[in-house]
Amino acid sequence: MKNIGIDSISFYTPEIFLPIKTLAKERGISYDKLNKGLGLERMSVADINEDTATFCANALIKLFIDNNLNPKEIGRIYLGTESALDSSKPTSTYAVEVLEEKLKNKFGDRSLKNCDVLDMTFACIGAVDALHNSLDWVRCGNKRKAIVIASDISKYELNSTGEYTQGAGAVALLITENPRIMVINDLWGIATKSESDFFKPRRSFKKEKLLDELINSLEIDKDRKSISKLLSNSEFWKDSNNLVEVYKEEPVFDGQYSNICYTNRMIEALDHFKSQKNTNFLMDWERIIFHLPYAFHGRRMLFKTWLNWIEENNLLSKLEDELNESKQDSKDWYKKASKSKIYRQFIINKISCGEKASTQIGNMYTASIFMSLLSMLSNSYLNNIKLDQKQIGFIAYGSGSKAKVFEGVIQKNWQTKISQIKLFKYLNSRKEISIENYEMIHKNELKKSITNLNTRLSHKETGGNDLGYRRYKLN
Repeated sequence: MKNIGIDSISFYTPEIFLPIKTLAKERGISYDKLNKGLGLERMSVADINEDTATFCANALIKLFIDNNLNPKEIGRIYLGTESALDSSKPTSTYAVEVLEEKLKNKFGDRSLKNCDVLDMTFACIGAVDALHNSLDWVRCGNKRKAIVIASDISKYELNSTGEYTQGAGAVALLITENPRIMVINDLWGIATKSESDFFKPRRSFKKEKLLDELINSLEIDKDRKSISKLLSNSEFWKDSNNLVEVYKEEPVFDGQYSNICYTNRMIEALDHFKSQKNTNFLMDWERIIFHLPYAFHGRRMLFKTWLNWIEENNLLSKLEDELNESKQDSKDWYKKASKSKIYRQFIINKISCGEKASTQIGNMYTASIFMSLLSMLSNSYLNNIKLDQKQIGFIAYGSGSKAKVFEGVIQKNWQTKISQIKLFKYLNSRKEISIENYEMIHKNELKKSITNLNTRLSHKETGGNDLGYRRYKLN
């Protein structure tokens, strides 16, 4: 059996952030609730000249440069995203277009012309699907190399219950034989069930109703003949479709219901994994990496499953001794147990190092699980923690809904690759923005970008067959 997995990692997050303390004050929310309860400190904010493709391109360029990659050796670049820029053209093609321009002087024009490029979408698990698929592809060939990217912007309505979890960025993974960071075992626990916990529908509005609302709100006296003339002459209104379809990045969601879906799919996927390989998750996994909609989400979703794990390992009595009461004694036993020393120690040992980057970035959708991995590895490197040959468990989730459980083994030279990345140094160097600028960016009202980025959105074409096509610029 070939050893296939992650050889190198790169990342990109926006250079600007909003402190959660600033947002909490503006919204009248307790900062302690967001910070101590959810683990939130900073929110990455995409500048006005950034999008999913620029994130993807910046992470790709860094991966190529840091690892001196030859584009002729890369057989596929698969992107997982739920922030696609087009309903037809893959966002990854924009990013590869920028990458080829960057590599042109060294490798000539169209250096990736024989590379398979694709987007995969399934809410926050899409990039894990891209990883799963690419691992199989590398395994089936001889010395194949693939790149998997996760790139997203997490955006919610202003003043909504999801607003303070927002974030943005990308993570890119080089997948090879005999990888230097992690071998990923060819074993997957999967659970799927169609749910409505989170989705981004096309909203439909009748044109005549919209126009009537506009005229009435502006108190304009218009007769039917004038309205008909407007409808026939206006580029927007004359379209033959009676409906206006609007796509919004802000989702329709139910947070509590999504937590239930996350937990149920996670349990089903763990059971499916265990049915294929008898696994003692508590003892066998040195660390557990989660999809993190917010930093402390994994520890919250896992708690009752952890109770089952300690019972299976004959450790429940230790918890009951600490609480001085049995599991059946009181209704608030579970609440006490979730705050117990034994569970807190489990979090410190297995989970917390993977949360640290999320506290500084926010929800990255598809990229959050891979940023959690990078956070764990970077924190372990900085603290000289030995992980060689340790087994790492992954719990991925995508609303809609699906969970995947898989595991990997850290390789002996992992530190040499992680030492180059300097994740936390970068996160500490970003620029703080005001609540006013944040809200203007959110509402697309800011006219001038705050940062001068290396790779950035230049403009969108305004006419002809190029209408809406995005153009990007490299410094």
